[in-house]
Amino acid sequence: MAQAGNSELVDSFEQFFRNYYDNEIKQLAQQYPNEQRSLHINWQDLYKFDPDLADDFLNQPEQLQRYAEEALRLYDLPIDVSLGQAHVRIRNLPETESPEIREIRAREMNSLVQVRGIVRKATDVRPKIEESAFECQLCGTLTRVPQSSGDFQEPHECQGCERQGPFRVNFDQSEFVDSQKLRIQESPEGLRGGETPQSLDIHIEDDITGEVTPGDHVSATGVLRLEQQGDQQEKSPVFDFYMEGMSVEVDEEQFEDMDITDQDKEEIVRLSSSEGIYEQMVASIAPSIYGYDQEKLSMILQLFSGVTKQLPDGSRIRGDLHMLLIGDPGTGKSQMLSYIQNIAPRAVYTSGKGSSSAGLTAAAVRDDFGDGQQWTLEAGALVLADQGIAAIDELDKMRSEDRSAMHEALEQQKISVSKAGINATLKSRCSLLGAANPKYGRFDQYEPIGEQIDLEPALISRFDLIFTVTDQPDEEKDRNLAEHIITTNYAGELTTQREEMTSMDVSTEEIDEMTEQVDPEIDAELLRKYIAYAKQNCHPRMTESARNSIRDFYVDLRAKGSDEDAPVPVTARKLEALVRLSEASARVRLSDTVEQADAERVIEIVRSCLQDIGVDPETGEFDADIVEAGTSKSQRDRIKNLKQLIGDIEEEYDDGAPVDIVLERAEEVGMDQSKAEHEIDKLKQKGEVYEPSTDTLRTT
Repeated sequence: MAQAGNSELVDSFEQFFRNYYDNEIKQLAQQYPNEQRSLHINWQDLYKFDPDLADDFLNQPEQLQRYAEEALRLYDLPIDVSLGQAHVRIRNLPETESPEIREIRAREMNSLVQVRGIVRKATDVRPKIEESAFECQLCGTLTRVPQSSGDFQEPHECQGCERQGPFRVNFDQSEFVDSQKLRIQESPEGLRGGETPQSLDIHIEDDITGEVTPGDHVSATGVLRLEQQGDQQEKSPVFDFYMEGMSVEVDEEQFEDMDITDQDKEEIVRLSSSEGIYEQMVASIAPSIYGYDQEKLSMILQLFSGVTKQLPDGSRIRGDLHMLLIGDPGTGKSQMLSYIQNIAPRAVYTSGKGSSSAGLTAAAVRDDFGDGQQWTLEAGALVLADQGIAAIDELDKMRSEDRSAMHEALEQQKISVSKAGINATLKSRCSLLGAANPKYGRFDQYEPIGEQIDLEPALISRFDLIFTVTDQPDEEKDRNLAEHIITTNYAGELTTQREEMTSMDVSTEEIDEMTEQVDPEIDAELLRKYIAYAKQNCHPRMTESARNSIRDFYVDLRAKGSDEDAPVPVTARKLEALVRLSEASARVRLSDTVEQADAERVIEIVRSCLQDIGVDPETGEFDADIVEAGTSKSQRDRIKNLKQLIGDIEEEYDDGAPVDIVLERAEEVGMDQSKAEHEIDKLKQKGEVYEPSTDTLRTT
């Protein structure tokens, strides 16, 4: 471009600023340089002002940014301030310049693009030298060397005495700028079908550093650059992309990659007002798995989630629902989890066996990303699932110390990290859908369920709903299940044959009829959009009748525990679960109010869950401690009585209490012999009772 053209471009930017950003520049002048050092401009405004200038900015970003910053320096201000080092940062590029990270190609090199994703890693903010002043240690002459390339450049010789050093950097005379490196990974909602998420490194400088943390969903605009792979000795002909970031913004939108058209909205609103919307939703969850209507309805409610409340005092009540499926092998738990991962607008799936606490929460790593010198935080699965769903299969196969890392994420919805000198708090506002097998691989119908769940009571108590999925032979149910599985497979065979074979002796009508039986009622893509739309636009409040129904149910249940010896039936956590579930039920209908019918629907689900898992089989009463403390009240009483009994008997005998006498006396006070033996074993395991000699017991 000719010099005349350059001044014309500077004039164009000055005119553009005057028309569109006069107030913003005056505000910048007042706050410059301590509070604000950048003018953020919207590309769409530039396009309205001059389409050619806006397009030039995309193709030649460096030059155009220089002209824009020159225009900012020359801008006529009412106060005497020089905006000499102020930046012009452009954002909100057109769709054509916003490729997915995996779609970036060589033709986009040196052009301006905008990418969206999750911050996977971020280094600390460090000063970077832009122009170094070298002082000759022989004659004291200062030689200035701009530092633009990757390696640190020293002067060849002194400009004063023309000798080749030695030099030392004069830090006072050198120019520094804050710098930071981010790694952005594709958002989970943009990935389908088991794709590995790809990432892009972004180098940012000055006032936009230190604004984002790992786990944040961001939109970054900048110029794509290349750096060579390989080391100094063996340079590769293959290059990597990185971005010189011009602006980085945190995306507050929940599902930035969801493209919901007006036609989709009409269809969503039409569906929401249809009569059997809940039945249609249930029929759309894993249609290849037979039955489990209540579990599927609960999964739907979990996908829609309750409303997150921000209270005036700054505290927050979570709206996300946590759900646990514990069941026999072969009951389709993993398949349901995988299906949920596919229809949730944002979901992260992981298996317990292959997950460590660092992989779930955050890892501190020291690698080439942080130049190998500094530690960086890498966000784990629960952070990446922020504002979505984390599906964790085989929870029981995880080490207990890895499971304990989830406690804070489930209740407080954040993850505090203190690793390698880094102290940070990451957001993990996600719902957890877990699946586990019973302690012995399969449920034993003669054992209390609380004893068969090999998970810590502190973790179990954080789940709003716990379902037990048992596999009992039942002729009618088995016939229906067999019919369903065979039909599903036959429909799959027909579909495959239609795609792979040219000549077929089966009519298209028959194929359509068979596939219709196993197709979801609501298309998976539409269901994803439906959930995203409801979560963004629907924030229901409770009607008085719904509040009364939930309160009465809770108070009635608690009343059963008012006797002196009665167990506590449920805790206040269950009350919050009821509220969250009923809000989710209203969201399914896109309703602004939670009606009594919503409250009754979720009371039914919670009652059935409690019936499965919260009832003491010995007394038939609801007991919250089965789940929340790991032992029922009747068990605790039995242990207490047995320990007291052993203590009394050991005083009568010199060598300790004989086991047969203990069992005999236990039977006299109405304790079953096998249960007494079981409790003695438990007391021995806990170290509360020991065997000084064979068949004798002493308390510790």
